[in-house]
Amino acid sequence: MEKLQIFYLKHCPYCKNAIKALEELQKENPNYKSINIEWIEENENSELANKYDYYRVPSIFLGNKKLYECNPSHDYITIKNNLENILKTML
Repeated sequence: MEKLQIFYLKHCPYCKNAIKALEELQKENPNYKSINIEWIEENENSELANKYDYYRVPSIFLGNKKLYECNPSHDYITIKNNLENILKTML
């Protein structure tokens, strides 16, 4: 199974929303727990992060394909909806 890679920063409020949204989505649909997700902290893995084309976090990739990149206008619901759409396609 392919793996989603989510680049994030520990203290980023948008990233915290993404983590909360994923937990909520997995409670709503336990099948989402079967999806292989790797959380990559950008500061701790800068060499890896620099190989990907994104500016803001959280950013979600499947292989080298960017599926989502948050922007400052995204609220919790927007982040959750984008994440849910990605998870649905992964099942």
